[in-house]
Amino acid sequence: MTATWLDLPPGTGFGPANLPYGVFATAGTAPRTGIAIGDRVLDLAAATGDPVHATGSLNAFLARGPAAWRDLRAAVTDWLTDEAHRARVEPALVPRDAVTLHLPVAVADYVDFYSSRHHAENLGRILRPGTEPLAPNWCHLPVGYHGRAGTVRVSGTPVVRPSGQRRDAGGAGPTVGPTRRLDMEAEVGFVVGVPSELGTPVPLGAFADHVFGVCLVDDWSARDLQAWEYVPLGPFLGKSFLTSVSPWVVPLAALEAARVPAPAREVPLLPYLDDGRDPWGLDLTLEVRLNGELVSCPPAAQLYWTPAQQLAHLTVNGAALRTGDLYASGTVSGPRRDQLGSFMELSEGGAVPLRLADGTTRTFLEDGDEVTVGATAPGTDGGRISLGEVTGRVVPAR
Repeated sequence: MTATWLDLPPGTGFGPANLPYGVFATAGTAPRTGIAIGDRVLDLAAATGDPVHATGSLNAFLARGPAAWRDLRAAVTDWLTDEAHRARVEPALVPRDAVTLHLPVAVADYVDFYSSRHHAENLGRILRPGTEPLAPNWCHLPVGYHGRAGTVRVSGTPVVRPSGQRRDAGGAGPTVGPTRRLDMEAEVGFVVGVPSELGTPVPLGAFADHVFGVCLVDDWSARDLQAWEYVPLGPFLGKSFLTSVSPWVVPLAALEAARVPAPAREVPLLPYLDDGRDPWGLDLTLEVRLNGELVSCPPAAQLYWTPAQQLAHLTVNGAALRTGDLYASGTVSGPRRDQLGSFMELSEGGAVPLRLADGTTRTFLEDGDEVTVGATAPGTDGGRISLGEVTGRVVPAR
């Protein structure tokens, strides 16, 4: 681990090689920007005197672009590793257990992709048995949909069981009521800092010119609502009630050691998606816990489509990026049962209940259940860095 004058907790994933950004408040103070370091938060408004860090979101800082991101990261690294800065910086460090964390960005647009081949094939087999699990376009482009930005909320926001139309098996018609098949989806999110011009695609090589960093996403899903409504236009009420994000955004600069090639593609890619010379796969290990029990470890390195390809496809039609845009990988799943990123897969569509250590079982989520998704990645100093956690507890429908 990089040397620092701070007394860091053993095994912390928030060392000087990480330096993730978030928005926090303490008792009686307004939200402002901070950087997590060990078990403390560096108050950037206090440490820098720059009003951009007192706005209550990361947006204004992210809009300054990569040069500003690099300069501040270099400065903070110097402050935390050179004892000469201790007297000035230490008063701006706040205990992390004394802060309230807020949504890190004001989300402009939200897009969710479908980038895990294992997940897509699993759902194809569950929902369309006896047919080809992948649609004909799946290996040619990153499939996605536009979600509801207004229901993207920070980790810890209660998951109110959604209601809507659902059709029971054998039922004559639909009924309306709370979902009976509430699910979670372990995903990786990408936060856009620099906007783009309407009508101008963003090529693969410009990914890091626009995307600031990475967070964790749990895109909650009501599978019975989704199954009834999604034909012919796709996800709607079954997805739009809540998307939870982790409070810390890890800069791309902290993930250089985590970059890996994507899995081999079985069909040739069109030129705008061909990333063979500059791959942006990310070796992140996710952990999904239900009520504290580890139930799966999805591997993000196996995502078929990378975030750079997702961004290139998102904008190939000329759609403009905005500061604060969030797009997510879709459910991350691996080939093994202990690598599945949703309960739809873990329970095989509800047919095979998941047995927990206390003897209880789950097919889908029950009221009172708490789901936590965490992740770690290789750091640039040889250790592992943390992406934090995104958590939500299910509460009854209103």
